[in-house]
Amino acid sequence: MATLLSPFSPSPLAKVSQIIDSTSSHSFSLFPLGRQNACSRKADHHHHHRIRTSKFGNFLELTPESEPEFLVFDLPWFHPSDRIRYDVIIIGTGPAGLRLAEQVSSRHGIKVCCVDPSPLSTWPNNYGVWVDEFEDIGLIDCLDKTWPMTCVFINDHKTKYLDRPYGRVSRNILKTKLLENCVLNGVRFHKAKVWHVNHQEFESSIVCDDGNEIKASLIVDASGFASSFVDYDKPRNHGYQIAHGILAEVESHPFDLDKMVLMDWRDSHLGNEPYLRASNLKLPTFLYAMPFDSNLVFLEETSLVSRPVLSYKEVKRRMAARLRHMGIRVKRVIEDEKCLIPMGGPLPVIPQSVMAIGSTSGLVHPSTGYMVARTMALAPALADAIAECLGSTRMIRGRPLHQKVWNGLWPIDRRCNREFYSFGMETLLKLDLKGTRRFFDAFFDLNPHYWHGFLSSRLSLAELAGLSLSLFGHASNSSRFDIVTKCPLPLVKMMGNLALETI
Repeated sequence: MATLLSPFSPSPLAKVSQIIDSTSSHSFSLFPLGRQNACSRKADHHHHHRIRTSKFGNFLELTPESEPEFLVFDLPWFHPSDRIRYDVIIIGTGPAGLRLAEQVSSRHGIKVCCVDPSPLSTWPNNYGVWVDEFEDIGLIDCLDKTWPMTCVFINDHKTKYLDRPYGRVSRNILKTKLLENCVLNGVRFHKAKVWHVNHQEFESSIVCDDGNEIKASLIVDASGFASSFVDYDKPRNHGYQIAHGILAEVESHPFDLDKMVLMDWRDSHLGNEPYLRASNLKLPTFLYAMPFDSNLVFLEETSLVSRPVLSYKEVKRRMAARLRHMGIRVKRVIEDEKCLIPMGGPLPVIPQSVMAIGSTSGLVHPSTGYMVARTMALAPALADAIAECLGSTRMIRGRPLHQKVWNGLWPIDRRCNREFYSFGMETLLKLDLKGTRRFFDAFFDLNPHYWHGFLSSRLSLAELAGLSLSLFGHASNSSRFDIVTKCPLPLVKMMGNLALETI
């Protein structure tokens, strides 16, 4: 909702410059901006921009002004002549890859090489997280903006105010911090695209598009959900979260500056759009908004989950109608981003010769699309499992290594919990706008321990069962009817999968 991001006076210009400097260039995602690695942003590559104000409420004609940026950082590069044999090769330098590289390399003696076509490019998508999640893992200094409260507009007559601070991640600060720690711990980098991954009994290797072959005891894929290096043995029946977001300078907006809008399910803006209103009743979208000041705001229209994926054109048309209705006149589009996040579906084969982390490994929250904070939190556990094998005098390799590291990321209890979150996704897929509103009306009435834990993927299976009972108790009669009539098949599927996991 991942996540997950003209002439004016000197003061606004300074503010906009600060925002661009701290975030430019790809999360959520609840929604969005925790989203993570599946987003792409369209950027204008011209050096000169004609400043134009959009027609009232219509931002679609404006060209994003931001350009691709690269961090200025002196990385230690891989050299074929060094003939170094690595313990771990990590494919990808997104948040997941760099966080794991930082954690693994801090274990004494473990040699790590990160391979990416552009290791110093800034991440192009915005990431939003709950402040307590980043505080718990020591990354609170990587947030460039926080809001003390969030709000959820259930409909035109009911709003939920949530006393849980929300923040936007500074992509440049986070990436710089991770790179600095990697360099301090001896990580090497190679600027290339990986073409092939090969395996022998106790050793693996990658072949890059520049002809270099690099060998290691373990290959970790952190390159995103579209990777072809990780194997599945079940159909990948994902749900999809899709969103269109803009960081925009506007003449004004109606949002409170101390509140981040987590979800706005109102549909009054479609009153004069009969086709859009009818389609929104069946497959609803909501607005996610981060107000930075009275003239600068991140806006994102999001389909929480659909199968098949909702049309991107439809999402943009609904967003244009919403902004027009709210009286938001967009003066400049500083950035835009298109996010497509596969949610749910089966986990990869466990174990297998390639390890994975991030969206490649199934860490996207099946019900919300959140991933960044969870990946940051789980990387140390995976690093511990790797270090136990490769940092020991025994040097565990081959299948025992793969078994150890995969179980380090996906122990049985975590796999069972994911089945419950997938059940939540399958339930949401069956709800129309009215059912979705009733669901979130009851959900955010729960004890904060339950909804905090659910969105942050930190409830035990027993607590998830307690959440279900509490949710049924808080639900309206209509919502209970939805649960009784629309949940049996997803429930049977979940129970079957839980039985298979525990055999």
